[in-house]
Amino acid sequence: MVRSMTGFGRGQGLDAGLEFTVELRSVNSRYFEFNCRLPRGYLFLEDKLKNFTAEQVSRGKVEMFVSIDSGANDEITVELNKPYADAYIKALKQLSKDYKIKDKLSASDFVGNGEMFRVVKNKIDEDAVTAAVLSAAKEAIDRFISMRETEGQKLVEDVKNRVDIILEKVEFIEKKSPETVEAYRQKLEAKIKDLLSNSTFDESRVITETAIYADKVAVAEETVRLRSHMSQLCDMLNKGGAVGRKLDFIVQEMNRETNTIGSKAQNIEIAQAVVDIKSEIEKIREQIQNIE
Repeated sequence: MVRSMTGFGRGQGLDAGLEFTVELRSVNSRYFEFNCRLPRGYLFLEDKLKNFTAEQVSRGKVEMFVSIDSGANDEITVELNKPYADAYIKALKQLSKDYKIKDKLSASDFVGNGEMFRVVKNKIDEDAVTAAVLSAAKEAIDRFISMRETEGQKLVEDVKNRVDIILEKVEFIEKKSPETVEAYRQKLEAKIKDLLSNSTFDESRVITETAIYADKVAVAEETVRLRSHMSQLCDMLNKGGAVGRKLDFIVQEMNRETNTIGSKAQNIEIAQAVVDIKSEIEKIREQIQNIE
């Protein structure tokens, strides 16, 4: 199935008193880009989450947000930095002695000293945390992919509708092109007769000139290739998967053939049809930029 490159997903998990929430979203990008925001102390998860995501997402700029709530189970211990405290108090006493400063020290005097105490958290069980976070990430990615597939289907429908419009214009050009040649032949014949008045004219010359003109404005090869490109495009959309880059190449080829038809157009109606085709191709190109 074709997927859009935009999407959002959210997953949650609970293990060992920790609650994990994983959210991810993505926007368009030519390649796979990954950025993960993790709580302090859990950076060991980044590579694991990147690899896990890359296995299921091939294109798009993906941002993942991981939050970990320990609730009341996040036991911590405050330890005194005794060597620092000893040196600090000794220095204060020496200061009082040297400068004859009378002062009484109390424990509250050291509360704001960040070097005096160390906050020690419980040791993290990395294996257990990794398993729980990846479980939440899987739930988030499943929902994320589901959303991308829903959006992708809308893109496919829109592109196919525009292909149908282009095919109608191509059919019109294929019918109109021979009429243009015939109109040129009649105009050329009338002009020669007018120049020669009542004299006879060389009909073989008219045939030759008409054949040269017909070859100059012939678009059969271009319309056949254009039809072939559109057929390939629809086949890829039906097949699904990560086809965005291939579709982009096909659209470039479609545009190339259309430009050639436009350069050969000697009829205002054909020229207008070419403009309409180019407009639809541009809209298809814009939609394909959103496809993974």
